[in-house]
Amino acid sequence: MSSAQAPEQAPPSMTNRQILQAMSGLMAGMFVAILAGTVVANALPRIIADLNGSQSAFTWVVTSELLAMTATVPLWGKLSDLYNKKLLLQLSLALFIVGSLLAGFSQGVGLLIFSRVVQGIGAGGLTALAQIVMAAIVPPRRLGKYAGIFGAVIAVGTVSGPLIGGVMVDTSWLGWRWCFFIGVPFALAAILLIQRTLRLPTTRREVKIDYLGAFLIVAGVSALLIWTSLAGNNFDWLSWQTFALTLTGVALLGAAVYVEAHVPEPVIPLDIFRNRTVSLTTVASLLVGLAMFGGTVFLSQYFQISLGKSPTVAGLMGLPLILGLLVSSTVAGQLISSTGKWKIYLIVGAVTMTAGLGLLATIDAGTGFTLLSVYMAILGIGVGLLMQNLVLVAQNDVPAAELGAATSVLTFFRSMGGTIGTSVLGAILANRVSAEMSKSLGDAGGAASGGSGGHAVPDMSQLPPAMRDIVEHAYGVATAELFLVAAPIAAFTVLAVVFLKEKPLKTTSGMERLAEEAAEKAAAEDLPVKATPVG
Repeated sequence: MSSAQAPEQAPPSMTNRQILQAMSGLMAGMFVAILAGTVVANALPRIIADLNGSQSAFTWVVTSELLAMTATVPLWGKLSDLYNKKLLLQLSLALFIVGSLLAGFSQGVGLLIFSRVVQGIGAGGLTALAQIVMAAIVPPRRLGKYAGIFGAVIAVGTVSGPLIGGVMVDTSWLGWRWCFFIGVPFALAAILLIQRTLRLPTTRREVKIDYLGAFLIVAGVSALLIWTSLAGNNFDWLSWQTFALTLTGVALLGAAVYVEAHVPEPVIPLDIFRNRTVSLTTVASLLVGLAMFGGTVFLSQYFQISLGKSPTVAGLMGLPLILGLLVSSTVAGQLISSTGKWKIYLIVGAVTMTAGLGLLATIDAGTGFTLLSVYMAILGIGVGLLMQNLVLVAQNDVPAAELGAATSVLTFFRSMGGTIGTSVLGAILANRVSAEMSKSLGDAGGAASGGSGGHAVPDMSQLPPAMRDIVEHAYGVATAELFLVAAPIAAFTVLAVVFLKEKPLKTTSGMERLAEEAAEKAAAEDLPVKATPVG
């Protein structure tokens, strides 16, 4: 059993200025994490072509970071409940720096994918810990307002990332390698800001980390996600490889459940799912991740290949989606903080997200930018109403001692949804592109040549006009099919949020609630309440 030292006294409530100061480093760290995922979006077609990669490699560069982030988020969340959150944040930023440098110096797809794994581990810590720390210093009733600011930072990172990546790819004296180097100074600045501004009371606990459970979770999830990434390209969906990977993944996760149910300090406390709010928001987060990340990660590829735009222009074309997300998350955050009501925004967000995905399922190589902008804005508005508020709702309905676990669970399942979505939809895209190109080439009698096959990312500048038309059409049809698959998945999000019970938002921060819970436990055990050092 774990043993804790005497609990801390209830800390005073922080002023808005103190909260904003403490959040400065968190926002810089979150900006870095978002930048890592978005800065390469428009550069990837050029990167993969330059490194002679395939469509499968294109998917893996995206998937590997999501996989590493997904698999390690529960461990980061558990560590945050046991150790100094500031040091953990700085460690995750240091890992991001290492991964960025490795990626920038990569000479082949293999090293690039490995570096993305390192970046993903760091991003997993940043994504989970930033939200956990926010919940610790800001009461749920006030959190909506600050979550809106966080949403703005996420939007800025998402907007600037593709633009920065596109400009660097189009600038001959910079090149795509600077897409990775650019995040290093931001990460260093975030480490310094966190050191200077973040002050959290710490309860030191002597525990035995459940390394076996952590290993089983990581291995089980990895096996299933590797299967979804490779199936359809490297082997058939119905094959011995599929059987081996799925059986291994299910067996490892089954063993993880057994271990987690019997250790005193599980990585993912299973009893947390007895909370209806946590269970429903977890399901909704999984579906949002699958539909949103899986559906939109290929939009930049559609802009460049199907619509024939440059990386810089492709970055600008994604602005409507981000602006929709920015406006909806900021406005909804302010309204939730002022009224205390949150359920209506989740319902509207789920319906709007589903509608946006459905509308994007109608696009093709000839769709005009005005119509595309409307569709993307609708999708962005829906996602903005959902993502941060799902976390807020779950954090509001769990004991302060379980804030780290609840937050990491939601982040874990959202990331897993995104990874599964990217992998499965990437396989669907590759197969549909191959089928469409084969059909078009057959109809043309094989006259249009010069392509590189359906499973390779084409360099459009090197293709003859006839082949370019075929490729543009194939990617237009295939991208629309991705959204057609994602839309009905997103529809289940509506059901999940409808069944949530609206509960009043608490007016005390996670630190204050934790102190109150510790004081109650100390009183029950007749222990003295002592102040703990500030970290």
